[in-house]
Amino acid sequence: MAFDTGFVSDYIRAMFVAVTCECSSDDHRNAVYGILRQYGFKAVLRDVHESPSISDTTLNRLKRDINRVTDSYDIIRLYQFPFEGTLAITSLKDKKWRRLKVRTPG
Repeated sequence: MAFDTGFVSDYIRAMFVAVTCECSSDDHRNAVYGILRQYGFKAVLRDVHESPSISDTTLNRLKRDINRVTDSYDIIRLYQFPFEGTLAITSLKDKKWRRLKVRTPG
């Protein structure tokens, strides 16, 4: 017998994200910092911003917005936890996003 309540969960997976920036110009840096503030990130060090809770969907929009205001000389790194049960380090370098998943041995 199938049981269907018709209930759709509002649960959204959220993760901690830290962003580090090495921008080629002050204009790019200011644009990236402005975007991070719009997404609720707080500056914790000169070139490091953090958000304690951001969803996958919002993170994808953030990456797209950062991509718009940077060039191939800018380097952005996102440290995401938990990401599929691991730590993920996503980097924008040469205008390409790449992700490395860090798993514990065993």
